[in-house]
Amino acid sequence: MAGEKATRGGIVYAQIREDIFQGVFQPGQRLRLVELAQHFSVSQSVVREALTRLSEQGLVHAAPQQGFRVVTVSLEDLNELTEARIELETLVLRRAIERGDLKWEATVVAAHHHLTGVSGVRPDGTMNSDWFAVHEQFHQTLLQACGNARLLAAALSLRDAATLYRRWSLPVGHDTERDVAGEHQAIVDAVLRRDADESVALLARHIDRTSQALRTVIENNPATVA
Repeated sequence: MAGEKATRGGIVYAQIREDIFQGVFQPGQRLRLVELAQHFSVSQSVVREALTRLSEQGLVHAAPQQGFRVVTVSLEDLNELTEARIELETLVLRRAIERGDLKWEATVVAAHHHLTGVSGVRPDGTMNSDWFAVHEQFHQTLLQACGNARLLAAALSLRDAATLYRRWSLPVGHDTERDVAGEHQAIVDAVLRRDADESVALLARHIDRTSQALRTVIENNPATVA
């Protein structure tokens, strides 16, 4: 019985998490236990456990006597995180270009090829979660040859902190005109030319473009701001 409850809880957790990433639940939206329990045909305790787990991951905010809400977008945090990522990721990429060998180049090409083979959007118009996993592997591969494990770990930690903002760039930021594939191709081309200045400039614009979409939403809808 306990195992069955754990399985149900895992399913509820995974679906609510994905719905947050997909923008089904918008920033600041209240997550009501009764409604979610009815929707998933589970007890309120199962939903509460799932939401508590999500709050520990920073996706849901829990307040005494107020229940659970999807986290809001913090403009200050978004700007600080974007600045930190640009500073650190471009430094690490520059080191990787300086120190990477032909084997690293081959892994970059392979990771990019894998990325181009996965569609970012499902037939129903929602974002493909599998694409985000392959996308993250591509960006990690770009940085892998930096030769400094601490710098790499710090850069990847900041990338992980930006997961929600990255996932929200389309369903919440509505950045539908963006040519993400073209941005990735340009970065790879510059890296393979060993043009460090161009590579880091392209990566910086790539990172900031994601944040800019959400900045626009914040300006137009203050209710989404923490």
